[in-house]
Amino acid sequence: MKRTLIITGIVVIAAIAILIVIGKLTKKKEVANLYVQAQKGQFQIVVSTTGELQAEKSTDIIGPDFTMSRNIRAMDIKITDLVPEGTEVKKGDYVATLDRTSFDNSLKDENDKLITAENNVEVKMLDTAVTLSELRDNIKNLRYSVEEAAITVQESKYEPPTTIRQAEISLDKAKRNLDQSIKTYGLKTQQARTDMRTLKKTLSDQRQRVNDFAAILERFLIKAPADGMVIYKRDRMNAKRKVGSSISPWDNVVATLPDMSVMISKTYVNEIDVSKVKSGQKVEIVVDAFPEKSYTGEVVSVANIGEQLPNADAKVFEVQIQVDGSDPILRPSMTTGNKIITKTIKDVTYIPLECVQTGTDSIPFVYTRNGNKQIVLLGESNENNVIVEQGVKPGESLYLSTPAKPSGFRTSGQDLIALNRQRAKEKQAEEVRVREEAAKAAANRQQMPMGGPMNPEMMGRFSNMRGGTMPTGQAGGVRDTARMRRFMQMRNGQQGIQQGAGKDTSARRNRNIQGTTQQGDRQQGPDSKR
Repeated sequence: MKRTLIITGIVVIAAIAILIVIGKLTKKKEVANLYVQAQKGQFQIVVSTTGELQAEKSTDIIGPDFTMSRNIRAMDIKITDLVPEGTEVKKGDYVATLDRTSFDNSLKDENDKLITAENNVEVKMLDTAVTLSELRDNIKNLRYSVEEAAITVQESKYEPPTTIRQAEISLDKAKRNLDQSIKTYGLKTQQARTDMRTLKKTLSDQRQRVNDFAAILERFLIKAPADGMVIYKRDRMNAKRKVGSSISPWDNVVATLPDMSVMISKTYVNEIDVSKVKSGQKVEIVVDAFPEKSYTGEVVSVANIGEQLPNADAKVFEVQIQVDGSDPILRPSMTTGNKIITKTIKDVTYIPLECVQTGTDSIPFVYTRNGNKQIVLLGESNENNVIVEQGVKPGESLYLSTPAKPSGFRTSGQDLIALNRQRAKEKQAEEVRVREEAAKAAANRQQMPMGGPMNPEMMGRFSNMRGGTMPTGQAGGVRDTARMRRFMQMRNGQQGIQQGAGKDTSARRNRNIQGTTQQGDRQQGPDSKR
């Protein structure tokens, strides 16, 4: 019994000793984790985003093209069958089938209309033939009547005048009936030709409509236009088209065949960070499916207009990143992690963001391991670190968080307070300047006429219409009254000269008229006396 108790006691003591050792080691590790050293080297400002791989170039697998025929009413068509996404196909292989129920019924109706149009043409041809044949017979009979009336006139020349006159009247009536029948025949012929052209045009249009329906229905069985891997097309709501989805006449792409040689990562950048992203910036790319591999790329385009994605509050801008080189393991729709390097600063001192503290006066400071509360002057920052321009040297140990007794630390670096305040004022002044410029630009846009800014010629016309004058080159604002007064005086002077010249001209004209009148009176004087 005693032996068991002794063994148990030894085990308990050994366990306690092990726990104490482990606790000390853990405490040392935790203490070590409370500090960090300031680093010096290359500092990168990055914008991290999540994207999706896509092929830069791809071949669309399209459905029926309704723009080829204006005779067919466009409508949405449902996909009834589609090969699985990722299927490798050759040119001409089957890809999808579209629902043709509605178009089959329409084609049947159009065939019935075609048969009706053909029957109408045949009936019209027979009716026309009968009608024109009757008219030709009537003309022939009327010609005989004219001949008989002419013979009657010849035989009645020895008859009384009344009989001769009756015969002549009968001949005139027969000739008029013949002429009228010939004209009627010509009009009926033209009418028949017009009706036949109309019916044949209707028949031709109906045949074309039937052919268009047949051609459209042939494309309801969709085949691959080239070799490649089938990737489902995304619609405007970013949802993949699959069995049960519909394609519209204006967006009839069912799927795509991407070119895997050049891949891009399509991503979206928040409106706060989009001003930092420019075309040509380098990007570090990691594919979630292969975390052990890393790639590089370059920003090739940044959208000028933002958009709001579903289930998102902030506006984002589309950014396309081209992946350097090619890798056969990369596939479309793979998720990527992108680090866009917007700026690289060499040979600077930087520390983690967690080290920086601020007081009520917004002056930044850090706690050093040697017991100082060091005020610092900060520079640019990224997601994890911030540049320290003054206050911290490379290799200096800093607290990652607020120490247990911060009141016991000595404050140092008071000379940096003025620099921080000066920089804060400059930043605030720059923000005010930017806001004022934006407000001024908005006010100018509101005051600007509908057609844009008025050129000097337009301003002159506008001023003349209002009865005033605006000096050339002055586009609004306060008028130069002295210059305008001189301009008005000069214009009035010119008008006075013109009026004086006009009066002289009128006087000379009156004198000339009077002289001419007197001369005429002198010339007419002897005549008038006579």
